[in-house]
Amino acid sequence: MKQSEVNQLSTQDLHDRVFEEKRELNRLTMTHAVSPLENPMVLRSLRRTIARLLTEISRREREEIKK
Repeated sequence: MKQSEVNQLSTQDLHDRVFEEKRELNRLTMTHAVSPLENPMVLRSLRRTIARLLTEISRREREEIKK
């Protein structure tokens, strides 16, 4: 997910998406522990997507505090 896509989501959608992405990351991590994934770079991509989402959430919270 690109940053431009993240910016277009509502705050509630961001929270929902973080929950779903973390669940997917957990599932893939467990799968990878048992048998290697075909493309382990998916794990890195998910971690970075989660970081983008959390960064946008915190940025919006800081803006709300300033107002």
